[in-house]
Amino acid sequence: MRLLTLLLALLATAPALANPFPAGDPKIGKTLHDKSCVSCHASMVGGDGSALYSRLERKVKTPQQLLARIRTCNANAGANWFPEEEIHVAAYLNQQYYHFK
Repeated sequence: MRLLTLLLALLATAPALANPFPAGDPKIGKTLHDKSCVSCHASMVGGDGSALYSRLERKVKTPQQLLARIRTCNANAGANWFPEEEIHVAAYLNQQYYHFK
């Protein structure tokens, strides 16, 4: 019985584990990202700037680091996003590049 309870508890939390940004909307995040991030990232790495996310030596290795990096860039770029907008961008970047679980 304990094993069954444990399995049910794990299954109940599985969707939350599958998406580290469940409150984020990747479509909104893409719009925010394209408006405020692409030009800066392109100036850093060339092209469309997406190489910043896929490079071997990328600094972001966890969902928490991704959100922290977004918050730093938000402040540095003066995008003035609200916290929920940062979550949308995190959801987009995770879906498109990082694939954190």
